[in-house]
Amino acid sequence: MHKLIVGLGGSSGSIYGRLLLDRLEGLSDQYDEVAIVVSRNAEINWSLEIKDRTIESYGHKVYQSGDFMAPFASGSARFMTMIVCPCSMGALARIAHGLSDDLMTRAADVILKERRKLILVPRETPLSLIHLDNMRKVTEAGAIICPAIPSFYSGADTIEKACMTVVDRVLDLAGFTIDTYRWGG
Repeated sequence: MHKLIVGLGGSSGSIYGRLLLDRLEGLSDQYDEVAIVVSRNAEINWSLEIKDRTIESYGHKVYQSGDFMAPFASGSARFMTMIVCPCSMGALARIAHGLSDDLMTRAADVILKERRKLILVPRETPLSLIHLDNMRKVTEAGAIICPAIPSFYSGADTIEKACMTVVDRVLDLAGFTIDTYRWGG
């Protein structure tokens, strides 16, 4: 069991963050703590895209982007995994270049420097060479890029089910044991 940071980034795609938090509710026996850090743009996008649930309703401690007193702003707090879902290209660029100008990028910097697991879920298209280069940089630094690109072989028949294929993949990468569609299964 471990402590997990969920970063809700500022790109469109709040459905991925909501589905991730929904799924984590059923996996509470697999973690000790979930801390949520929310960017300013994530708050705006959540209010535009998610009408049925607030971030605070999940019962996890929610930290604002300027709160550098959050425990996971230091490696000594021993948060082992961070998932940024969705991850804006701006946040990805700041992480790639070590610019810890808010709590989300500071937390990602801490996870990388401690050689822990950082999973970034960008939701952007098309991608520029700058985006691709930043993805290369964070990958070389130890992060995992898991684009918000749904799979379709499971026969998902709703947008939520298609988006859930991304969330389940992210949770697999984070080391959670989940019941999900498996290729060839």
